Amino acid sequence: MKKALMIVSVLMIAVISTACINNIAVQELNNKAAEFMQKGDYESAMNRLQASLDLDSTMYETYYNLGVAAISAHKFEKAIEALEGGIKIKPDYADFYYSLGIAQSELADEILAKADEENSKPEEKNDNVNENNPLMEADKRVEVSEEKAKAIEYKKASVENLNKYLGMNPNTEDKETIEALIQESNSFINGDDIQSKAE
Repeated sequence: MKKALMIVSVLMIAVISTACINNIAVQELNNKAAEFMQKGDYESAMNRLQASLDLDSTMYETYYNLGVAAISAHKFEKAIEALEGGIKIKPDYADFYYSLGIAQSELADEILAKADEENSKPEEKNDNVNENNPLMEADKRVEVSEEKAKAIEYKKASVENLNKYLGMNPNTEDKETIEALIQESNSFINGDDIQSKAE
């Protein structure tokens, strides 16, 4: 019996020691990530924060910091993934919804910019293809409309998350800026921006 108790106590000490070592490593990784963020080295910060999450995936602050670093690095899909992961742990942390809304809106804008860029590129000349081929033009329109549909979905999600943030934080200093972003996104969703460009 004494031998069994001794084995159990040794195992408990090993588990506690491992947890302490992990906490120290997580803290060191988070501190190093903060240094990289201050220097503007968002890629390195993201790497440290991801390593921190690999050691301890229960710290909502690390998810939030990873999301912010990813937004700063223009890695909006990574930001969305990190922020949604953090919301699962701490759904009452209002800043998750603000940052998630920003990441979704930025990703929508990026999708649209890439679609516009692709659409405005001159086609490579192919002697076997008629320049006025209506099928090629239809394919282009389908691609653009698919990209626009993705962008609309991200804008809708952005509006939902920004409104959730305002609901949780109604007296925020940047309320007017957030409301303007929501209004701009709603105009895009409703097609108001397309109509004004056509006029």
